[in-house]
Amino acid sequence: MATSHDLLDEQQSGPRAQQPVAQKPAVGGPATAVTSDNSYLDRALSTLEQAETNLADAAGLDQPAADSPRRVGVAVSILMPVYNERETIREIVAQVQAVGVHQEIVIVDDCSTDGTRDLLIELDRQEDIRVVMHGYNRGKGAALRTAMAHASGDVLMIQDADLEYDPSDYKSLLEPIERGEADVVYGSRFLENAHQDPSFMHRLGNGLLTWASNVTTGLKLTDMETCYKVFRRDALRGMMLREDRFGFEPEITAKLARRKCRIVEAPIGYNSRGYDEGKKIGVRDGLRALWCIVRYAKWD
Repeated sequence: MATSHDLLDEQQSGPRAQQPVAQKPAVGGPATAVTSDNSYLDRALSTLEQAETNLADAAGLDQPAADSPRRVGVAVSILMPVYNERETIREIVAQVQAVGVHQEIVIVDDCSTDGTRDLLIELDRQEDIRVVMHGYNRGKGAALRTAMAHASGDVLMIQDADLEYDPSDYKSLLEPIERGEADVVYGSRFLENAHQDPSFMHRLGNGLLTWASNVTTGLKLTDMETCYKVFRRDALRGMMLREDRFGFEPEITAKLARRKCRIVEAPIGYNSRGYDEGKKIGVRDGLRALWCIVRYAKWD
């Protein structure tokens, strides 16, 4: 098909091209002549490009929304087991959202009886929050299994529902995975400042369990019992997890080690709370953890 430029060339190359071809005048106006001046095409294209730019800006196609701090990168699911955390649940969720690295927050309520569930029903209305409720109290490990089953992210990160762990550490925890240097990252409370936990007995217990875990797994961790564990989803694919309570920590550590996953640690902050403030792990859980260290070092 001939273009407007082709037609103009034909008009100017034939025998009649010696003189401009007069055009029929518009009603009430003078006659106009065909010309080879194509500047009107440049002006039209420039106007079209500006219109497309304005449309993209209006639709927000070239830049993220100003009120959204979230990064574009791996899709992160925050897994949050909850049991009787009415006093802290709103605050910890707000802190997670303020950091803004997540795709979703999957909260599993382990049959709270203190009014936490009422707050979770309200939080579930938010677009980035998914709440799942257990019909009876099953334990932290069981709640995490439920959260994993409902999570859709490429990376899974565990967050307790109290205020002991600070979500501002998320970015440093994610960096080794984003750089392709690790499959799993543990946030260590003791890597830089072992005295963040003021309780000598807690430090002693954690040290004993971490040492025993290292002996059986060949790892060199400083804080096996940490809440902050971050996993590439592929590292957990097909893994059968059995422990319902705090035995989850040594179990998953042993099974990741047996899979030869690349596990690194990153220092984190820690604001320990006492039993009068809702701390739940006890001596019985420590003894169970020792049993799990031995059991899962060789058996599923």
